[in-house]
Amino acid sequence: MSYVSGFLTPVPQENKQAYVDMARAAWAIFKEYGAISLHECWEVDVPEGKVTSFPMAVKRKDGEAIVFSWMIWPDKETADRCWASTETDPRWAEMRNMPFDGMRMMWGGFEPVYES
Repeated sequence: MSYVSGFLTPVPQENKQAYVDMARAAWAIFKEYGAISLHECWEVDVPEGKVTSFPMAVKRKDGEAIVFSWMIWPDKETADRCWASTETDPRWAEMRNMPFDGMRMMWGGFEPVYES
């Protein structure tokens, strides 16, 4: 069964290209570790909420956009091996200077229950 890693990230508007460049570089490594696909989506229409919302979840600041991302893996074990590699593969260290505030990034792993 496939497995999905999902992310929600606030990124300063002026760092859009740096974010895209980082995603491209990371994709090469993710793919090598077995990822099937990566989807990086830049905010276009993301309203503020009264109780919950994407902006509230990441504490979006003025001048930031929200990036909604997901990666498809063949299974959880493959994803776990990749995430473990962040401690041992030196290529990940080259990406530690992220163009966003990683403390406000959200992520999680999901098992699909319906696909069409």
